[in-house]
Amino acid sequence: MTNASPIILKPKPHASASVKGSTNYPNISGNVYFYQTKAGVIVVADITGLPYKTGGCGGAVLGFHIHSGSSCTGNGEDPFAGAMTHYNPKDCSHPFHAGDMPPLFVCHGSAFMAFLTDRFSVDEIRGKTVIIHSEPDDFTTQPSGNSGNKIACGVIV
Repeated sequence: MTNASPIILKPKPHASASVKGSTNYPNISGNVYFYQTKAGVIVVADITGLPYKTGGCGGAVLGFHIHSGSSCTGNGEDPFAGAMTHYNPKDCSHPFHAGDMPPLFVCHGSAFMAFLTDRFSVDEIRGKTVIIHSEPDDFTTQPSGNSGNKIACGVIV
């Protein structure tokens, strides 16, 4: 047995991002909360309006990352070009970027996830962006896991 400290969440997160969809995905909205603990950062995502398919092998698995940019502004080619690329301060290969996170598993248009990571602190990511992609992350393809277009964005404050 280890002497691990219990993880205690404060009612108010240490940082958060309000996520909104691009013009092609206007129904996407939700929040991502970041709680700094002694063990690392607990990330909690609660998102609705996500695209999904129905059927036996339907649903959706969407790439979910922290990007290095500080803006959710965009252009004709990329609705969130200001989010830039994956947050990767140590120049690691994908999927070992600090900003690589588990994918969102969509259930009838909604996704909820909570996980613990020690890849970054809340102070390191404040001012950066959270991105939801249109495809699942394959955890192999460089530099971004072939996770498709950016479909939603939020700035971490």
